[in-house]
Amino acid sequence: MAAAAIATHAGKRRRELLGLMWVKGFSIPCRHQHKKKWATTRPKNSAIRLALQNFDMTYSVQFGSLWPSIRIGLLSEQKYGALFNNFSNIEQVTKELEHLNAVDFIRESQKVVQDLDSTAAQQASEPAMSTGTLLVPAESQPQPLPSLSTLLSPNIKCYTFPKGDISLFPPARPDTLGILGYYLLDAASVLPVLALNMQPGDLVLDLCAAPGGKMLALLQTGCCRELAANDISTSRTGRLNGILRSYIPKNICDLVRVTSWDGRKWGDLEANTYDRVLVDVPCTNDRHSVMEEDNNIFKNMRKGERQMLPMRQLELLVAGILAAKPGGVVVYSTCSLSQLQNEYVVERAMELLSIQYNISVHVEDLSSFQRLFEDTFYFFPNCRLGELVLPHLLANFGPTYFCKLHRLG
Repeated sequence: MAAAAIATHAGKRRRELLGLMWVKGFSIPCRHQHKKKWATTRPKNSAIRLALQNFDMTYSVQFGSLWPSIRIGLLSEQKYGALFNNFSNIEQVTKELEHLNAVDFIRESQKVVQDLDSTAAQQASEPAMSTGTLLVPAESQPQPLPSLSTLLSPNIKCYTFPKGDISLFPPARPDTLGILGYYLLDAASVLPVLALNMQPGDLVLDLCAAPGGKMLALLQTGCCRELAANDISTSRTGRLNGILRSYIPKNICDLVRVTSWDGRKWGDLEANTYDRVLVDVPCTNDRHSVMEEDNNIFKNMRKGERQMLPMRQLELLVAGILAAKPGGVVVYSTCSLSQLQNEYVVERAMELLSIQYNISVHVEDLSSFQRLFEDTFYFFPNCRLGELVLPHLLANFGPTYFCKLHRLG
């Protein structure tokens, strides 16, 4: 009897302990519980799973043998750069960033230009090589890069860690005036702003400005006579205003007009107005789509929105070009690897503008960016139009696509 009572009590106690493992939806770790496995526990229709399936199907064809490396990069921790705030305590922030062994990748590119100029000058001073009667034409020699002042927006500084260095930047601290010293972002997202080649007194439109990193980079140039920073979402324009308060002095903020209009209508609202237009369109946001369920465009409820993305991107680019002055510069950019959202949108926009508006657009060759920044980023070598930064474990920036357009008429 005593043994039976003890067994009954032990069984009851065991059931009570097992019951305690699930209290109000919270589980208590147990030695015999098994760790959940991502592949078996994630819902079959999760947005992340759908994104990966989509990318494996399309990008394996588009990139061939490069896709496995790109895929690993997308699924690994993103690398960041520190966009230097020229309105902060410059000496203190510079010392802080250099103490971390970070380097300004834009300043480092100046050394590339100087080395190429030196090589070109040396070759020019040497007699042409000959083999029998065959002379090596000048066109076959490596061509020097133009001066950075003719290529890039001025005054922008962005610090990064070298390839293979996975160090992290600490959060920026405010100075005595409450201004933050730098803004953390994907360093590749600075390239579209550099490509605009801003000039003093430019009237500038950032058509899809949120979350605000590129807007901040535009202001660092010191070239904006006025900057229109637009985003269709009022919640995101609230974030733009927050960034302005944290990084920009009041007198410079007065140069910025923050709006929340539908960017697709800008060509009607302010046609032929701007010297420089940045069109950083909504896209599949490839890195986010394979890492985060929240706000993921591959959710089933957003299927229609995803299917309409190329059309929306086309309408935004056309509106941006119409808003530019004849002779103005437009840079189109995405954070997607997709040709359908990148080159195809540019090509279709050029066709549409020619047919419907009798406007000609010239695509500028940006291959010099590969030579300038090859020590910082990995570029896709086969873009028909524009440039594409590829994620890579040794330099895990991007994806960032950008294409520079000149409106001719």
